[in-house]
Amino acid sequence: MPNIKLYTAKLSPPGRSVELTAKALGLELDIVPINLLAQEHLTEAFRKLNPQHTIPLIDDNGTIVWDSHAINVYLVSKYGKPEGDSLYPSDVVQRSKVNAALHFDSGVLFARFRFYLEPILYYGATETPQEKIDNLYRAYELLNDTLVDEYIVGNEMTLADLSCIASIASMHAIFPIDAGKYPRLAGWVERLAKLPYYEATNRAGAEELAQLYRAKLEENRSKAK
Repeated sequence: MPNIKLYTAKLSPPGRSVELTAKALGLELDIVPINLLAQEHLTEAFRKLNPQHTIPLIDDNGTIVWDSHAINVYLVSKYGKPEGDSLYPSDVVQRSKVNAALHFDSGVLFARFRFYLEPILYYGATETPQEKIDNLYRAYELLNDTLVDEYIVGNEMTLADLSCIASIASMHAIFPIDAGKYPRLAGWVERLAKLPYYEATNRAGAEELAQLYRAKLEENRSKAK
């Protein structure tokens, strides 16, 4: 088995997507926990690994890769089945659809969620701007409309699902998905939640993040009085 170090935090949706991908591939990762609130990702030692000081990051025997989407593609490309893994299809059209979903996660799902949470978790914000909340629900609508099959790209699970579900589960823990408004999205979440490694690898971290969010919001509001 390869010796792959994963620098991550359970609170991090991108970090959890890498753990989900590793589980799907049957890979064991050596987890190196990073405390984001304590700014461990800003230390000189970590900046030497990643000058952009983001997590997750992997160290695969000296090969450093950061950005969860790049990491997931790397892991499947290097450690997937020799005949080709359905997680990242070799078919050019199917792969383009997976790539589009990975960009949708980084540019829409995670970006909107991050810009909602960050002021509260790090900068003492006391408000929950309705415009930002509306943007999260619009993201639900976009993904709901995208889901015309069982999974984001056809009827087999791909990296598109493993990346997006980490963000969606975190959003859902704070802003529950209304199955009446977003039935295909809700069904997709339920489908992925049946993965044997889902509870410990994704849901637990999403719930922990939601609890931290609520505690920080209450703390910020108490300090502002």
